[in-house]
Amino acid sequence: MDTMQTSEYSDIAPDAEKTKVEVKVDAPGGLAALPPASESSEKWRQIGEQISGFFAELPEYLGEFFSEYQRPLTTLGLILASVITVKVTLAVLDAINDIPLLAPTFELVGIGYSAWFVYRYLLRASNRQELSEEFKTLKGQVIGQDTMSQ
Repeated sequence: MDTMQTSEYSDIAPDAEKTKVEVKVDAPGGLAALPPASESSEKWRQIGEQISGFFAELPEYLGEFFSEYQRPLTTLGLILASVITVKVTLAVLDAINDIPLLAPTFELVGIGYSAWFVYRYLLRASNRQELSEEFKTLKGQVIGQDTMSQ
């Protein structure tokens, strides 16, 4: 029966009987040698010194980086702050808009103010001239130029 099984398996894997694996053992039960503990602790000490040196010089690196790139970082911060402010403002307005009867009230206030603005500044030419002067004054205050002296 054993010969039948061997011939049966030799048809399936004919190279299985020919493959030989040699194992060389210098000493029975021997394991791979580990490096001495002093070498690994020395490596860890060096790595620790490098890390602590990096963290000791980190404030100096950050100070140099900020002083070199102060304007772009400030600009980036202002842009980021304005985007966040706009998003928060829109979220608050959306929340207020969801309150019943408050949205129609705000619409009525807006329509009323628009009607008053048209009546006050846009109907007559003298009032339009007054509005133009107010815009010029405001522009001068914002830009820092005195447009009234021109």
